[in-house]
Amino acid sequence: MQRNVRDANLARSPSRLVVAVTGASGSALALELLRWLREATDWELHVVVSAAALRTARLELGVGREAFAALADAMYANKDIGASIASGSFATLGMVVIPCSMNTLAAIAHGLGDTLIARAADVTLKERRRLVLVPRETPLNLIHLRNMTAVTEAGAVVAPPVPAFYLGELTPQRLVQQIAMRVASLFGVAPAPWAQWTGEE
Repeated sequence: MQRNVRDANLARSPSRLVVAVTGASGSALALELLRWLREATDWELHVVVSAAALRTARLELGVGREAFAALADAMYANKDIGASIASGSFATLGMVVIPCSMNTLAAIAHGLGDTLIARAADVTLKERRRLVLVPRETPLNLIHLRNMTAVTEAGAVVAPPVPAFYLGELTPQRLVQQIAMRVASLFGVAPAPWAQWTGEE
């Protein structure tokens, strides 16, 4: 069931982004992306957090659903496949799955649509909107790689959370921030100056 957090009458605007969080390790990446988007843009953030993602967030960060809801305009249950974001008529600028588990990657690659996250991703692809997947797994087996090839051929962007070591010494928090900014930049959001490569002096 949809839960509107900020405004019960959300504007019908093209500046909407669907943010899905799955059970792969890396809950901090999702929360940091939501924080950055909340501070840097006026977009509507429509958030889906799977049950596995909530379990991971509790283990990694000691937080629950409320941490994501506080940064969302609307929250959805992953089992609610009839939610608004499951329809192509719900206009968005796209969708990001961060972190993206191999299970979710496989579901998207094969068009299963058996959860809201997989269905919303399928809708994003069929409507030719930007879909960004942030897979958090290593090493990768051949099945993973073939699924990444399949989603890329379908139009998605696969963006593993690779740190930019050229930025110099990175604290764990700065590393998470840099990756979140990089993902946000794929939707046209400018990163902080410190997170950009400006060339050799």
